[in-house]
Amino acid sequence: MKVAIYGQFYHENSEKYVQQLLDALEKKNIEVFIEENFLEIIRENEVIKKEYNQFKTFKNLDCSYDLFFSIGGDGTILKSVYYVKDLDIPIVGINTGRLGFLATIQKEEISQTISSILQKNYTISKRELLTIATTPKTNSLSDVNFALNEITISRKNTTSMITIKTWLDDKYLTAYWADGLIITTPTGSTGYSLSCGGPVITPETNALALTPIAPHNLNARPLVIPNKTKIKLEVSTRAGEFLVSLDSRLTTLDENTSIYIEKAPFTIDLVSLNEDSFIPTLRQKLLWGEDKRNQKQ
Repeated sequence: MKVAIYGQFYHENSEKYVQQLLDALEKKNIEVFIEENFLEIIRENEVIKKEYNQFKTFKNLDCSYDLFFSIGGDGTILKSVYYVKDLDIPIVGINTGRLGFLATIQKEEISQTISSILQKNYTISKRELLTIATTPKTNSLSDVNFALNEITISRKNTTSMITIKTWLDDKYLTAYWADGLIITTPTGSTGYSLSCGGPVITPETNALALTPIAPHNLNARPLVIPNKTKIKLEVSTRAGEFLVSLDSRLTTLDENTSIYIEKAPFTIDLVSLNEDSFIPTLRQKLLWGEDKRNQKQ
């Protein structure tokens, strides 16, 4: 078996959990490759106390990998997607951050869970992505033009609202007069969109949501649409340009640019332990529906 390991930052006390992961993989004689920048962070912080024969690194991946371990929080998983792309490599999210809605394996559980995962005692949660294209074509979006959570249109260098004309399957919907517009997948519905009043969508739902950011149109509400819908956007702004973010990746576009968004032709596989389904995670990590008035004193 061949696995990849990736992380973005060195969290406090991470060395303990990185060591546990490597020890568990070594016991099973797993071939391990660590992303080169993360390996450099590990070495700079002297995270690993044990001497290994050789660390192997990767810049890019191919279909020969069986698992991709993401060590960090949800942001690290979003970055992991740029490595995995359409290779169908299952991502194992180990949460060493705070909330960890996508990274469902807690750092304290590594020793108990890694053995089960290596024995394939898990389920796969397939997550849909969004893809973006522009007219005229934009070089900044040519390499990585997809997002797992959301694609967001927002203002730049101005305190004035922007106008976002919106078409769904070539039918004109409206012109949002707002600070921006979020087009979210079910995976992203518990993130930025939720903070802006958008709906929570369960991962298996074949839907997308349009959530305006601080709209001046008081009757502009979040809208759930079929995931096969093709979306066209045109933006007007006093600044002459605006921002587009694909998860954590940000670029600037000219207001004369037309944007086309639709479901990506591939999915991302997230490893889920059998007891860690979406509903318990929603209740435990977002305290869904919790009301202290109903708790026993």
